[in-house]
Amino acid sequence: MTTPRKIIIDTDPGVDDALAFFLAVASPQLEIVGITTTFGNLRTPEATRNALRLLEILGRTDIPVCQGSQLPLYLNFDTVKLGYFVYGDDGLGNTNQPAPKHQASSLHAAEFIVQQVLANPHQITLVAIAPLTNLATALALEPRIASLVKEVVIMGGSINAGGNVTPAAEANIINDPHAADRVLTAGWPVTLVGLDATMKVTMTNDYLKALKTDLKSLGNFIWDITRFNVKFYQDIIGINGLCPHDSVALTYLLAPELFTTQQGPVRVPTEGIAMGQTILARRKSDGQTKHAWVGQPPVNVCLDVDAEAVLDLYREKMAYFRS
Repeated sequence: MTTPRKIIIDTDPGVDDALAFFLAVASPQLEIVGITTTFGNLRTPEATRNALRLLEILGRTDIPVCQGSQLPLYLNFDTVKLGYFVYGDDGLGNTNQPAPKHQASSLHAAEFIVQQVLANPHQITLVAIAPLTNLATALALEPRIASLVKEVVIMGGSINAGGNVTPAAEANIINDPHAADRVLTAGWPVTLVGLDATMKVTMTNDYLKALKTDLKSLGNFIWDITRFNVKFYQDIIGINGLCPHDSVALTYLLAPELFTTQQGPVRVPTEGIAMGQTILARRKSDGQTKHAWVGQPPVNVCLDVDAEAVLDLYREKMAYFRS
């Protein structure tokens, strides 16, 4: 039997994060070493509360939760686009979940990332489904982790699809563009799963109803927390369902063959009207022109996905919760 891949999920739960949690727990190919939290869909303490609550629902309170950064590296917090209007005031569709009964670790998220990568060289995959502040902070604490991680998989950015916060920028990247640029140029193996792939996958209401029927208690929970998010997509984008961005990114670990990718350096502007845009250098340098992409490491960028296969895989994995 293949040894499960060790992952740390860096997150801001968030309905779409919750759906990704369920997929990770249901996948024997993955071993969740820990959960680290940050701001994004909501403030960091609220994200930590939701992570703890979700693990209680899943019966996985053995997984440590470490709270992380509460502010971007350099931006004022009033520039952050919190996702209450997308996921509800509690991040879980205004379902008013009870307070978790267990507590987060006293270790900061960035310290936990460094500790685990150093203790498990070339074994840890960082799955970042939130702004990248914790990862950038971990790099600053211990630059050696860039050569010691197995992989970094990021839900964030957009190459061809346009942004979902501004015409240029996706939410996880624009909420800390300085961190994003550091992470994407650190020289570790990075795969960027952005809106080019995630916006092509839709969990329709019929799909969510099927999960509700199949999974009983957890299915009812998924149905309840997704109502607010589905209404957002119906009102703003006009689809009868939701895009499970973070689950699509996690699927890359399980079935990378479902994705069409291209490699090249990616940079992130940190100011101006393009702040937060992920710009892929598609052509090699001519050796004469000097610019911000020259000499930067390549990033593996997902530009397309087999959406139907992603949805089939998700439902197949979720059968884990029937027993």
